[in-house]
Amino acid sequence: MKKSLIALAFGTLALGIAEFVMMGILPEVARALGLPIATAGHFISAYAIGVCAGAPVLTLARKLPLKHILLALVALMMTGNLFAALAPNYWTLLCARFVSGLPHGAYFGVGSIVAEKLAPKGKGSEAVSIMIAGMTVANLFGVPLGTALSSAFSWRAPFFLVSIWGLIVLYYIVRWVPPVEGLPDTGFKGQFRFLKSPAPWLLLGATALGNGGVFCWYSYITPLLTHVSGFSPAAITLLMMLAGFGMVAGNLISGRLSDKYSPAPVAAFVQACLFVFLLSIFFLASNPWISATLMTLCTAGLFALSSPQQVLIIRHSPGGEMLGAASVQMAFNLGNALGAYCGGLPLQAGLGYRYPALVGAPFALIGFILLTVFYKKFEKEKQPE
Repeated sequence: MKKSLIALAFGTLALGIAEFVMMGILPEVARALGLPIATAGHFISAYAIGVCAGAPVLTLARKLPLKHILLALVALMMTGNLFAALAPNYWTLLCARFVSGLPHGAYFGVGSIVAEKLAPKGKGSEAVSIMIAGMTVANLFGVPLGTALSSAFSWRAPFFLVSIWGLIVLYYIVRWVPPVEGLPDTGFKGQFRFLKSPAPWLLLGATALGNGGVFCWYSYITPLLTHVSGFSPAAITLLMMLAGFGMVAGNLISGRLSDKYSPAPVAAFVQACLFVFLLSIFFLASNPWISATLMTLCTAGLFALSSPQQVLIIRHSPGGEMLGAASVQMAFNLGNALGAYCGGLPLQAGLGYRYPALVGAPFALIGFILLTVFYKKFEKEKQPE
């Protein structure tokens, strides 16, 4: 494995902790700042809004070397998380979380292009999956570590951890990532020209809706496991690590399969499986072992989509590759927000915790349809030689 890809993965590890740790420490943050839980939830939304706002800014940095852009994004990530760690009140932390989210999608966009350029011929998808692996490892180890630090010391500790880790990321990007040839400058308008084609819209729609279907269920995974599947609250930490293992395995396996069979059919197949898994959760979640197995398969599928989607959007955004690659992360976060909202609707109506999975199943099915249409109409014409 190239050291350069490990350096890129170190960056996605930091971003993964920064994004997801807030969900685990939200009660501590709310208590420390004297906020209701619902208000503290704004800190999660602020990060997602930052992700969406940061991606278009890449158009202003299109003439810079890709390595320099990566370093600037890591520096911004460090700054945002340091401000979050020092935030004295609601508004300061809200702004800090927004700033922390700004480099997220942009880093994935630039990092995907760099990973593909550094990969051996025919190994582009696997290289991107290695870069994304940092995000999955964050869910497996980083977020539980951040939550433990919050319980042992302070809710501020995880954000200090991300800032310090950022220094390590900077060092290894400087040391291990070689200078990479920049992309041709197509001008400001040229960065958006690829959006005139239906192909990227099909991909972005599949990302938002397909992944959103999983988040309908995953946003309410803890009450499902405890109230429906019968697991004790003490078992949730181990179950979340099992879910994280699924993310790691799914991401790495799909990277290899995408290089062997092409990313589009792999993504479509995974999306179809997610539809089946979500329906199965609705009907079979009362069995604890089946529920845990389906949870692992679903989280594996969620991140099995990541590297194929990143590779495909780069192929189908000529002249705006950085913006296209970053837009996938925008779509992913929009799907996260959409899924959490829609998955909560049946709960507000008084239905049980298995119903969010049923709500998510049609979203996954639409994602499969969009990916299938994309493959048949566009990807067959762009198979790599």
